[in-house]
Amino acid sequence: MDRFDDIPETALAWHRAGKRAALATVVETWGSAPRRVGSQLAVSGEGEIAGSVSGGCVEGAVVAEALDAIEEGRPVMLEYGVSDGDAFAVGLACGGTIRVLVEPVGSVMPEDLLADLVLAREARVPVAYVTGPTGRRLERDGHEGRFRMDRSGFEEDGETFVAIHNPPLRLIVVGAVHIAQALVPMARIAGYDPILIDPRESFASEARFPGETVLQDWPDEGLRALGLDLRTGLVLLTHDPKLDDAALTEALRSQVFYIGALGSTRTHARRVERLTGAGFSEAEIGRIHGPIGLDIGAAGPSEIAVSILAEMTRVLRKGA
Repeated sequence: MDRFDDIPETALAWHRAGKRAALATVVETWGSAPRRVGSQLAVSGEGEIAGSVSGGCVEGAVVAEALDAIEEGRPVMLEYGVSDGDAFAVGLACGGTIRVLVEPVGSVMPEDLLADLVLAREARVPVAYVTGPTGRRLERDGHEGRFRMDRSGFEEDGETFVAIHNPPLRLIVVGAVHIAQALVPMARIAGYDPILIDPRESFASEARFPGETVLQDWPDEGLRALGLDLRTGLVLLTHDPKLDDAALTEALRSQVFYIGALGSTRTHARRVERLTGAGFSEAEIGRIHGPIGLDIGAAGPSEIAVSILAEMTRVLRKGA
């Protein structure tokens, strides 16, 4: 998923309301296809739609096929070639081809299976919806690479399709400083749900971060309340050991995918000494990216924010 959406939830709601529904999923692409593999479109039996499988190029045809599939209670695999002209119309440089799997809810995709998928998404549990020769099921184990990369796709047998449903990405920023004012909107554009933590009222104010979620808590308390998981990145910007170290103590015991801490090489060396004295191992401390961000020669809060977001993306997608 490019971002968190409510396509499965919408399909389930339509089905339970008696409208009937189908889920259309992009299962394969070639060339410059408009949407990535795993993108979904929900279609109700009344012709309502939510989501997208092609950015508008073939939605009409998919909806028509989905309505037929709902009536007949059968799955259907569709294949479309997006011409260069149509691709240009949706902002692409050239055309491509997509395959779309349409599954009516109830008759093909069991309602209880879809309900379990919706519950897993609500609980921020990564889950894979697997369909193929052996039927349809949800898997929470395995597929580590797919989960990390948000990469749905066919397995090596060419018949088993794995649709990855990850929780939305979160970015927790400790320290409501100038860099955070640049980083938070950038992160939102990149698909993160940002949350700020800073007990200092003068920093963590609505005036400085209008419309954002700002917690005036001590970092360790705030992190425990929020919960930390594989889809969470943590950025520490305070320069204050009383705040940063408390957050690090929580983060190093968690599975957050990224931990970054602002500060010079000398500052980070002192941080390592303190954490070593607190009993953390070299491997645990090695998870911290400090000094934070990719070395792009950044100058000023906005460029530092760019370097942080770039490093987070590299770690998320490449695991390094």
